[in-house]
Parts: sequence; structure tokens; C-alpha cells
Amino acid sequence: MQNPQQIQGVSLESIAHEFGTPVYVYDGEKIVEQIETLQKAFSSVPFKIKYATKALSNLSVLKLIKNAGAGIDAVSIEEVKLGMMAGFEAPEIMYTPSGVPFEEIREAVDLGVIVNLDSIPLIREFGKTYGGSVPACIRINPHILAGGNHKISVGHVESKFGISIDLLPEIVEAVNEYGLKIWGLHVHTGSDIYDAEVFLKGGNVLFEAAMQFPELKFLDFGGGFKVAYKEGDPSTDVMEVGRIVTKAFEAFCRKYGRSLELWIEPGKFLVSAAGLLLVKTAVVKSSTTITFAGVDSGLNHLIRPMMYEAYHDIYNLSNPEGKLEKYNIVGYICETDTLAAHRQLPEIRPNDLLVIKNAGAYGYSMASNYNSRLRPAEVLVWQGKAHLIRKREEFEDLTRNQVLIEI
Repeated sequence: MQNPQQIQGVSLESIAHEFGTPVYVYDGEKIVEQIETLQKAFSSVPFKIKYATKALSNLSVLKLIKNAGAGIDAVSIEEVKLGMMAGFEAPEIMYTPSGVPFEEIREAVDLGVIVNLDSIPLIREFGKTYGGSVPACIRINPHILAGGNHKISVGHVESKFGISIDLLPEIVEAVNEYGLKIWGLHVHTGSDIYDAEVFLKGGNVLFEAAMQFPELKFLDFGGGFKVAYKEGDPSTDVMEVGRIVTKAFEAFCRKYGRSLELWIEPGKFLVSAAGLLLVKTAVVKSSTTITFAGVDSGLNHLIRPMMYEAYHDIYNLSNPEGKLEKYNIVGYICETDTLAAHRQLPEIRPNDLLVIKNAGAYGYSMASNYNSRLRPAEVLVWQGKAHLIRKREEFEDLTRNQVLIEI
């Protein structure tokens, strides 16, 4: 895996100099290439991409994704509104909430997006309120254990997401009782899935359930394509997934009696490798067993290593030919805050620029102000130019909504 010194001819060093560190940097061309790869892989059937907005929800990135021909999947009403601000029309947005108050469902319906119903009580409430006047989708829990870290495996029998496939008769009963118009069925088994057979297994659950719903317009296979985080890491062969899944989908449509649309919801696949986090070394210190390189960032900006034990490749942009030494790359948060452990890297010196790779997905979108730290800037490199797409926070942003009372 290459360690880029530049993106589209723009040097990372110049970006760090112009915008400061830490800073998230996204390669817009890489995002578009990933969309085009999926469009090619599923080109034999009517196909729509619904980008998982939660992965990276910056307005400029969303606009780029829209212009490349994708729609979005939103998991909150705020993501729905962000999508609309970026230019998505309501029919291009799938809203997939989990356990939200019904007031949020009403707001989504009023905005005109399609709602993905994930519980039988929600189906019934939706039916009482709208009957067959508002089309909807139903999220099925397929009872498939798949993916990487257990925290991102969401299709197993004890997951909170979706409605158990074993409750299909109750789903059908509720739909018929209220005359609901069901336009889609949806499954999502988790993240970091690279076996095409897992996607097909989820598809087979959809195919079987779909025969109970005569008004379907689409089947949504979810997302979860695995990306490579280091040399030798396996990743999803999306061309193979497309070949296997579209073949099975075409056979299902013949059995169903008409052609439907096939939807998928990639998040990480579109933006992970397109994103880098540039940080600066603040201090290098040694203990009796390890040398620490402390940087001007931490789990408040990139929580994945601490939350999921995720691996992110890191390289020394300032001293790529230095003597190899072993380091723990640690953040400035008052907490165990390890971004990378026991990494062999060229000698790291104070003020060296380090680049954290695969930071596009669930990086900034999961960032926080923990320790009252400020969130970084975001930069999109597009058509050979670095564009600031989010300003770095300032101290005033921390107190903007606080109210200091008389005590």
C-alpha cells in the first residue's frame, strides 16, 4: 500500500502548512472512483447506491456523492436534513432510524423521504397514523453473524436492529391489518464483510420474505464491504459480489414476476481510503520498554483504534527514509489514548508530520470535544485544489450554547 506524499498533485505538507494540524484530508476523485466501481459491478440490474451518511456527513462530500449519481441512507433526522442541504431530493433519501420517538418519524414523512421501519410496534404506529397513504420499507434482521468487531456486527439474532425474520408472519399480519404500502425490504448484517456468500445469504432472506409483499419496488442489501487497512489485508471483491448477487437477484425477479431495483448502502467503501488525518508530533519520550510519539490529536478526533481496536496504517511524512524504530503513537487526551501500538516507523522527531490512513470513514463523524478539545478542520482535494470544507473549531465554539448562571 502506497504512502502518498500528495493528492491530485497537492502535497500533504502544503495542506498541513496552509490549514494547520490536525486536519482531515479527503481525496474527492477516490470517492468518485469507488462509486463508479460499484456502478460497474452491479450494472446488469436496475441499481441504486444509498451512501451511509453516518460514515462522513460533511456537506461538500455529500454534494460530491450526489453529483456522482448516488443517493443516501440517513439514520437520523439531522442526516436527512444535511442530505437535503447538500442537494438530495426526498426520493433519493432512505431514512433508517433505530428506536427513535415517533415525532421524528412524522418529521421524516413530512419531508417526503422513505422510512425504513425496524420494529413491529413501529409498523403498527405507522399504520395507525398513515394507513396505506405513505409507502415504507421494512428492515429485516436476517440472523446472520458476520463482519469484524462485534460492535459492528448488526444482523445477528441478539442485535437491536431490524425485525427478526422469525417474526415474518407477524410483520405480514400488521402490514395487512393497516393496509400498508410496502415498497422495500432491507437487511444489513454488519461491517468488514469480504465474503460474497454472506451478501448472498442476506439476499436469500430478502428473496424469501419478498414473496409476501406484492407492491415492492426495491430490495436493499445493506452495506459492509471490507476495505484493506494494511499490506496483505483482505478486502471485498466487489466485482465478484456484484456478479453473484445480481445473478441471484435476476433469478428472484423472474420468480417475483417483475423487475425490482437492487439497492446497497456503502459507507466505509466509498470514503475510508479517501481520507487521511494529518497530525504533528508534539513530543517523543522513552520508557524502559517503548518509545512514545505524542501527537496533537487523539481519540477525540479518531476514536476507532480505542473503540474498535481498529488498525490504521501510519507513516512519517517528514522523515520517510529515517532509521526504523518501534513506537507507540499516542494522543493528547487524558485517557489511555493509543492510535497505534508497537509500530516500526522511520525515526520520529518533534514537529514531524505523521499521516494516519483510512481515516475517511467514522473519523470526523465520530469526533468529539472530550477534554474540551477542539475538533479539526476538514479539507477536500478536488480537481487538483485543496478546498477548506469545515473550519477548525475555536474556543468560542465550546461555549456557544452554554449558559453561565448566577450561583
